[in-house]
Amino acid sequence: MAEQKASVLVIANRTAGSDELLEALRERAAQGSAKFHLVVPATARGVSWVADMSAGTDAAEHDLEGALERLRGAGLEIEGEIGDGDPVAAISDAANAAPYQEVIVSTLHKHVSKWLKLDLPSKAAHATGLPVTHVEARAKSHA
Repeated sequence: MAEQKASVLVIANRTAGSDELLEALRERAAQGSAKFHLVVPATARGVSWVADMSAGTDAAEHDLEGALERLRGAGLEIEGEIGDGDPVAAISDAANAAPYQEVIVSTLHKHVSKWLKLDLPSKAAHATGLPVTHVEARAKSHA
C-alpha cells in the first residue's frame, strides 16, 4: 500500500523563493512523503496599499511563480495560489479549503518582519489547530 503523503500548507511572501525555505521544505520532504501547497498572501508592500488595495497582487504573483519554479526544480511536489492580503485570513481560507497535517510559515528575520510583529506563527497555529514550523529567511533578491 502506498504511503499517504502529508499535506503541508506553506505561507510565504517575500521569502517564498528563499534558500532557507527551500532547505526547510527539503528537510520536511526527507522526513516522510509530503506534498506542499504554497500560499502567497497578496499583501501590499510599503505605503502602496493606501492608494491601491490590489497593489500586492502583482508582487504576490511574481513571488509565487518564481518560488514554484524553483521549488519544483528542486524536486518538490508543490502547488500554489495567491491568498488574501491578510496573512491570517489567507491561512484560514487555505485550511478551510483542504485538509493539511501541518503548516510552515516563512518570514523575514525578526528585525524587519511585519508578520512576526503580528505573531503570525502563533496565529497560524491557533487558526488551524495544526503544528506550525517557523522558517526565518532573507528576502529573495530579484536580480
